[in-house]
Amino acid sequence: MAPGIRTLFLVAANVLIPIAILTFASGFFPYKPFLSGLAQYEILDYGSPPEAPFDKVVFMVVDALRSDFVYSGLSGFTSTQSLIASGAAIPFTAHATSPTITMPRIKAITTGSIPSFLDVILNFAESDTSSSLATQDTWLAQMKAKQAGKMVMYGDDTWLKLFPDFFDRVDGTSSFFVSDFTEVDNNVTRHVPGELGNDDWNTMVLHYLGLDHIGHKAGPRRSPNMIPKQREMDGIVSQIYEAMATKKSLQSTLLVLCGDHGMNDAGNHGGSAPGETSPALVFISPKLTEISRGFMSPALFEENFQYYSTVEQSDIAPTLGALLGFPVPRNNLGVFISEFLSFWPNKNDRTQILLRNARQILSVVTATFSSFEGDGPSQNCGELSNSIDELACDWRGIVRSVPASGEDPDFERWIGAITKWLKQIQELMSSTASNYDVSKLVIGQAVAAVALFSTSIAAGPTVFNALRTSSPFIAISLSYGIMMFASSYVEEEQHFWYWATTAWLMLLWIKCNRKQALSSRLLALSSITILIVMRFARRWNQTGQKFAGEPDIARTFFFEHKTFLWTMVTLTYLWNLQSLATKGFQRFNQTASTAIATLLATAAVTFKLAFTNEDSPELMAGIAKLMIGEEMGVSLVTRARIVFIALGLALTYTVASSFSHKRPNPTMRTIHDLLTLLLITQSRATNIPLLLLFEIQFFLIADLDLSLIEISTTSLLLQYSSFFAFGGSNAISSVDLSSAYNGVSGYNVVAVGVLTFVSNWTGPIFWTSATNLLLLKLKNKTGGKEKGIFVQHLALLTMFVTCALFGVMAACTVLRTHLFIWTVFSPKYLYSMAWSLGQHLVVNVGLGSMLFWLGGLYL
Repeated sequence: MAPGIRTLFLVAANVLIPIAILTFASGFFPYKPFLSGLAQYEILDYGSPPEAPFDKVVFMVVDALRSDFVYSGLSGFTSTQSLIASGAAIPFTAHATSPTITMPRIKAITTGSIPSFLDVILNFAESDTSSSLATQDTWLAQMKAKQAGKMVMYGDDTWLKLFPDFFDRVDGTSSFFVSDFTEVDNNVTRHVPGELGNDDWNTMVLHYLGLDHIGHKAGPRRSPNMIPKQREMDGIVSQIYEAMATKKSLQSTLLVLCGDHGMNDAGNHGGSAPGETSPALVFISPKLTEISRGFMSPALFEENFQYYSTVEQSDIAPTLGALLGFPVPRNNLGVFISEFLSFWPNKNDRTQILLRNARQILSVVTATFSSFEGDGPSQNCGELSNSIDELACDWRGIVRSVPASGEDPDFERWIGAITKWLKQIQELMSSTASNYDVSKLVIGQAVAAVALFSTSIAAGPTVFNALRTSSPFIAISLSYGIMMFASSYVEEEQHFWYWATTAWLMLLWIKCNRKQALSSRLLALSSITILIVMRFARRWNQTGQKFAGEPDIARTFFFEHKTFLWTMVTLTYLWNLQSLATKGFQRFNQTASTAIATLLATAAVTFKLAFTNEDSPELMAGIAKLMIGEEMGVSLVTRARIVFIALGLALTYTVASSFSHKRPNPTMRTIHDLLTLLLITQSRATNIPLLLLFEIQFFLIADLDLSLIEISTTSLLLQYSSFFAFGGSNAISSVDLSSAYNGVSGYNVVAVGVLTFVSNWTGPIFWTSATNLLLLKLKNKTGGKEKGIFVQHLALLTMFVTCALFGVMAACTVLRTHLFIWTVFSPKYLYSMAWSLGQHLVVNVGLGSMLFWLGGLYL
């Protein structure tokens, strides 16, 4: 087949990739329909709704407040624990369903419903307004409709995006400046004393972010800032409670302390680990002593974080409805928390609260299951074979046996029956599959299959001309697609790449070892060294689900050996400096070239030291601490911009000089070094030495006599294995936002998006650039006689991407009713989107093509 036709098939395949992704996503992540308008009290035989014990609410969210942070013996919430012991606070563990990130959790808390998984994406798009709750029924909308006071909000500006124009007084802060865990909370706390003195509000929302940021930085146990932050939050609770107990205007105020989600042992969240799904929930008021005798506090250690009673986060909405006197929100699937029924000694009031809750949920259930409409059996329900029909039968029995009065001897039995039914129907609706558009799922897979077919034609001659050499690549592609059908393999995907990469490097060692020449033996020794480096990379960051948070090099060894960390960081910068000084800026003499390289390195080093001093001060030690010295008054944003501008100028000069000097290899090596310096800047301090290991690997791999297919296979394996070595995984909780705002003073969707991607795909981007140098070396070796080297390379990578994408789509379709569809397979599809659109199309195809074209201009 003519090379031109093969190129057309390759182009067609890459054009079809985003079409397949977006088509499948539109069917897999549909917006769930919501009933608009506010709920109204239904007319029941029991008269007016029960009188509410509270008229004001302070809703205090401490981001990532895991249950043990409040309840365990190691907690800093000592005042809160004393309130729990006295009965002035009633504690729960609120189950947060996946995805455990802020926006969908706030939606669940305020609407009582189950948010769409698409909110995972919208959570990172701060400029998005399509996820607004402005037209949906929430307990905030109900409190506003009461017109009994103003609404105020201080903290995470996610609330402002979800509830535009709701609040009368606001001060929002961005949740993505994860390096800050001091000012971001002080900006909230400074408003509290003034608001406690005001009597014109009925709803105050406080959302603190510092504890979550500390977790992201160093995990729940390692950071010295964790317990002090808990004590700080406990002090806010104590301050509010004291005002409630002493001020007449606040005597009927309810304080709700809760976390939107928890965190895992690595300090992250987004998945379904017990720590991530178990935030604390505490209702606090002096009035609660009327119904509570107190609980043992601190509580005994719970390995699975299930302290006290466990409720669903969606239960907050109907519970607040009864406690504050408004109807249950229309889309609610939550159940009134029965521990608060004692507030109403009149048994008719208790009946009415539960019955109103049940009727509201029934309106949601009926829209999904027709079995609940019309007449049917109301006895012997257990004999029905269908669980849905059984629940419908139970409901009819409950309605027909409503107690005539509180004196009815069957009252307690009826209360138990309706409470059980509410929990069962909640579980049914929570586990009901999403409203998938199966036709779009099929079309998306069909487009992906066409893309796979097209790229197979493009790559076919390359593969069949060297079938033996291509067999590992084909085996990797096929086995990876099959692996997507197993949830455990998806969760622990890093092992596939670690073992596949190790096996491939072993094959390269065997290849070199078969030769008898001394130089070949040296190459074999290089291969062994590459394997050793790979072994270190595998233990750099523990990732996945099973071993997340276990001891590793980045988060355990370096915290105990800070001097060694900074020695390795220094060596990484020196390696980069030496390469730039000797091979870059060829138009200048050696002295000038060294000076330019030194200025670049100095700007990058000073920024990284200042950033780490702010971001993770516990890592600072020895000469690193001395070098940072006193604060020079230059902000981190300015420092980062200096680095980026300097890199941009150096890159511009390098590219411009390549057109006037026929030195492609030094030019491309300089571009690679500048890109590496950018990647160092966007990496955590503990991950910077990994780039030194990659440079060593690349230096040794470059000496191996690799064919085109071997280069492509090596590139694929090292791109994926390096992603996991840097701490990546298929869980949303592994997304690193620590460097997302380098040089950015405010939210900019493009800048933050690019910086976030570069931070999380540092390893794959490095190996894309390194692969370009290997391909240019191969082209130079053949004297440019071998045509279409880069096209053949892209054809192989595209073949893997389309095969992997088709496998993920097929797995998500076949397993769409699987228990782990939202906790395992859906996040994996999001990562597949990032790999296909970001790493493949933008980096491998876009950046790689540009670099290869530029490097081959003068060959």
